[in-house]
Amino acid sequence: MPAELLSLFPLQPAAETVFPDETATAEEAIVSPVAAAAALAPRLFGQAASSDQPGGFPKEEFQWLRAAGLLTAPLAHKLGGADLMRPAYTLDLLHTLKHIGRGNLAVGRVYEGHANALQLLQRYGRPAQVQQWAANARAGHLFGVWNTEAQDGVWLEPLAGGRYRLHGSKTFGSGAGQLTRPLITGKLPDGGWQMFVLPTDQQPTAIDPSFWQPLGMQATASFRVDLTNAEIGPDDLLGQPGDYYQQPAFSGGAIRFAAVQLGGAEAVFDETRRFLRATGRTDDPYQRMRLGEMAVLIESGNLWLRGAADHAARPEADADATVAYANMVRTAIEEICLKTLLLAERCVGARGLLRPEPFERLHRDLTHYLRQPAPDAALADAGRFVLQQPSPAYSLWKDE
Repeated sequence: MPAELLSLFPLQPAAETVFPDETATAEEAIVSPVAAAAALAPRLFGQAASSDQPGGFPKEEFQWLRAAGLLTAPLAHKLGGADLMRPAYTLDLLHTLKHIGRGNLAVGRVYEGHANALQLLQRYGRPAQVQQWAANARAGHLFGVWNTEAQDGVWLEPLAGGRYRLHGSKTFGSGAGQLTRPLITGKLPDGGWQMFVLPTDQQPTAIDPSFWQPLGMQATASFRVDLTNAEIGPDDLLGQPGDYYQQPAFSGGAIRFAAVQLGGAEAVFDETRRFLRATGRTDDPYQRMRLGEMAVLIESGNLWLRGAADHAARPEADADATVAYANMVRTAIEEICLKTLLLAERCVGARGLLRPEPFERLHRDLTHYLRQPAPDAALADAGRFVLQQPSPAYSLWKDE
């Protein structure tokens, strides 16, 4: 496995950070999720090809994440986690996601959904619900978010006693068949959009793997899931109708998947460098030029992650500014990843794109994962925001 790119351009000593529990002694301090993810990345990378197949899922890899404490890391300290979703720890969250993506983009995609779900549960759940779902996470249950749907979307039929029967399907249900506590959205009779958590180990669901015939990210198992005839009760409902789309959390979360994507670009960089060394092509001036370009791109992405973290830590930032900044981050990192892929192709040539070299899989996975919804609208929203601001460019995103 090639040396980590992080060692070339260290942004901060994040891998040495610890998250102390306010009620714990120094000896009981919680080890940084960044360090755990960085240590796990080479192992994830080495295993990635085995689950890269139709219907595959990185089951063993998620056991490794559980053992490393990463599945509980998004929980607050008092719930047994590392409080990774606290705004002050945003850079550590992004670095954790990046390292997991560097190891395996499919694992990173599912883990990002797990972290997102735990964040939403802690934000909108009632105290008893949060305690229960945190206990589920500590017991090893995998969470995620299923929101995308087609014409046969999910709706809730009211029953007696505050219960509901579910009807309809979700598409792109990442981790289908593996997630036991997906956070799902559905339509109420009055048109409201309600979140709920479905214990899929207790309720019937029908999975359609034929839906998922992707270019890449095969191992995310993003199948169509039919929830018809499953039932939920009042304790399964999360928050109020419409909470899921509250800003800036909804659009601002784009920085998380951008961090995973940047991890994929780092893997491409590392493998390109390894390939050139192995084939004795490091003295070629054009290869050196391309690697220089790639290094600039990767470090630019890391600086965008730092900017996103700095912005998240600003208590005075308004929702529009946070959404606009997140949209710039996802746009910039998408371009960084696409340019990195192009340069890597030119570096390794046709020979490097043959299996068992990892470029073919990395290229498919990263290209597919970059196709996040509404990229043009995201960039236009950032433009709308800056056009409305009276501040000069140097102070658009911070007060000086």
